[in-house]
Amino acid sequence: MNGTISFGGELTVHRMGFGAMRLTGPGIIGPPADRDEARRVLRRAVELGVDFIDTAEAYGPYVNEEIIAEALHPYPAGVVIATKAGYERPGPHRWIVNGRPERLRAGCEGSLKRLRIDRLDLFQLHRIDPAVPEADQFGVLADLKCEGKIRLIGLSEVDVPTLERARAALPIASVQNRYNIADRASDPVLDVCQRAGLAFIPWYPLGAGALERTRALDQVARKHGATVRQAALAWLLARSPVMLPIPGTSRVDHLEENTAAAALRLDPADLETLET
Repeated sequence: MNGTISFGGELTVHRMGFGAMRLTGPGIIGPPADRDEARRVLRRAVELGVDFIDTAEAYGPYVNEEIIAEALHPYPAGVVIATKAGYERPGPHRWIVNGRPERLRAGCEGSLKRLRIDRLDLFQLHRIDPAVPEADQFGVLADLKCEGKIRLIGLSEVDVPTLERARAALPIASVQNRYNIADRASDPVLDVCQRAGLAFIPWYPLGAGALERTRALDQVARKHGATVRQAALAWLLARSPVMLPIPGTSRVDHLEENTAAAALRLDPADLETLET
């Protein structure tokens, strides 16, 4: 694994995590076609040294968290399960933001039951609801932390001003924004995270295969005898010491390929090729 990262000085994990979202049915609704294989993927991830697994109540909904518990509970020492709340899922590919305090509290309590734990290591606000005062959303997260139901708080898909408002209201340990070598719109947020020592969790780190069309990635991958996906993940790890990629897959072979990228070291010439 390519080093470690600390969340709020309290939890330390390796810098290659696993995003569990794909361990659901089509449209991120319902169970996966092969629930046994989903459990095998999760167990193999832990065998490979992955100790950070990202999920959400919205994945399924609920199914994803249930499968994680089926596969890994009681959780091996050091394994961190991060989850999120803030979305309703009325159907496949449909995502409706709901940041009402009572809904976020219900999401937290439901995740505790499904994951079979007493406290969530990292509870992330999946999206900030523009229809609900931010102070109300941040307030319930602070309350849940004070009550011992969550250990650390994270945000997802925020810009710099929103992040700074949140940090003024409560302790933030991480940010999860869309980010990959072809989509760097969140560079300003990443820079704030790096200065503040917040973990930055890039979702969509491989661009769902679109990255394979880039000539620079292909060149660097061939130089190292690696795949394009591995080169893309290695670039993320090299981009910042607070980067924690969470590539997801429903297949063990892809999991093993992605995890192996943590051992790939890019040199300055590689980085120049990829960043120009």
